[in-house]
Amino acid sequence: MAGKQKRIVFMGTPDFARIVLEKVLQWSGGSVVAVYCQPDRPSGRGRKLSFSPVKELALEHGLPVIQPPNFKSLEEVEKLADFKPDYLLVAAYGLILPSAVLDIAAEMPINVHASLLPLYRGAAPIQRAIIEGRNRTGISIMRLTPGMDEGPVLMEESLAIEEQDTATSLHDKLALLGGDLAVKTLEALNQGKIVPVPQDHDRATYAGKLTKEEGRIVWDRPAKQIHDQIRGMFPWPGAYFDWNSPAGKTIRLKVYPGRVGGDRPPEVSPGTVAGLEDEHLAIACRDKMYLTARVKPENSREMSARSFYCGFMQQCRE
Repeated sequence: MAGKQKRIVFMGTPDFARIVLEKVLQWSGGSVVAVYCQPDRPSGRGRKLSFSPVKELALEHGLPVIQPPNFKSLEEVEKLADFKPDYLLVAAYGLILPSAVLDIAAEMPINVHASLLPLYRGAAPIQRAIIEGRNRTGISIMRLTPGMDEGPVLMEESLAIEEQDTATSLHDKLALLGGDLAVKTLEALNQGKIVPVPQDHDRATYAGKLTKEEGRIVWDRPAKQIHDQIRGMFPWPGAYFDWNSPAGKTIRLKVYPGRVGGDRPPEVSPGTVAGLEDEHLAIACRDKMYLTARVKPENSREMSARSFYCGFMQQCRE
């Protein structure tokens, strides 16, 4: 049954949210009347203020863009209320929304979250799912409540985590899925076809922000675990270890995602860069060899395994 278009205020900041917004802008059942994102941040060597991906897309479509630092002032809450949204649609916004904001939505405040809730509530669900060796994750569309990712689930869809997926590739897949599922959810809500399902809080796990220290590789572990760590930490903060050069210098070496190789020879101890194998550096783990095609020594550019083998390891022969 046709009715008036729903008014949507979209709230998001990074590329994940941009991809979701692109999908929502195509929905015929509603119109985005305003976009909220975090304030512009300095970036690059010149530390110039740069627009977020969501802001860039919103401006391309001529949409009002509002960037409050928070919603502690009554003025900011009233400004949001003036848009008279039926739905607040939130995806990776990065700000805590108080009840006074959530209550503004005439129909419902909705969040697009990149995990199968109640697993991986929090800031880094994509990365944590890979690091912890999961083979499936997904998107949950939930009703926003004041508690962090605790609201009832409106719709969800799972997605396989492939063996070579990195945080980057899985992010892109989930963002597309999130946009599609957000539109399906809005359509189903309009038709009264959704029954919210409360989360089982006893099963909840949390996905806190990544730290640089978590990128440190301990090689005396199974290669599969190391592979998961490297993939989940790519591209930020990156997985690394301290390597001792032939000249006796300790160099911090960032390892790029590769693959698990054959069994570790018993005479090669974990953490040893054993040589070049099929244009990959072979690094010993507890059980297998880890093969990576690219590395980045500290204070140097990213390079191929062969370049590192010839230059830093001084192992090439004419």
